[in-house]
Amino acid sequence: MEPDARASAMADVLQASFESPSQQWSARASHEILCRPGVWAEVHTDRCVVVLVAADEAEVLTIAVKPGGRRRGRGRALLQSAMRQASDLGASRLFLEVASDNKAARALYWREGFREVGRRKGYYQRPDRPVDALVLARDL
Repeated sequence: MEPDARASAMADVLQASFESPSQQWSARASHEILCRPGVWAEVHTDRCVVVLVAADEAEVLTIAVKPGGRRRGRGRALLQSAMRQASDLGASRLFLEVASDNKAARALYWREGFREVGRRKGYYQRPDRPVDALVLARDL
């Protein structure tokens, strides 16, 4: 996919995947993220993952699968691809954040070896309440 098409596809996936407007990215914002130094991304029309690698650490900036494609191993495949790529780019540890109420994502991350290393109280704003962000990490 060409950069503009990648950014549009990424924005579409994110807008379909997250309920909070603060987490929805435009094609322009997605393009800016994709052009940053140290960023690696895998973008498809129904799913995406974006990783930032800096020195020997990496962070999953976002990972998403459109609702119709969930529970089919696509998120796991994205995460495994991100882990391989981060390692290939020199990272020895990978971090990510997940909403504490996102049971499906937490289960996936746990199965893939991630463990909680921190917590951001009230980080995500739901319509009815704030939700903590769990900071997870695993060695690569």
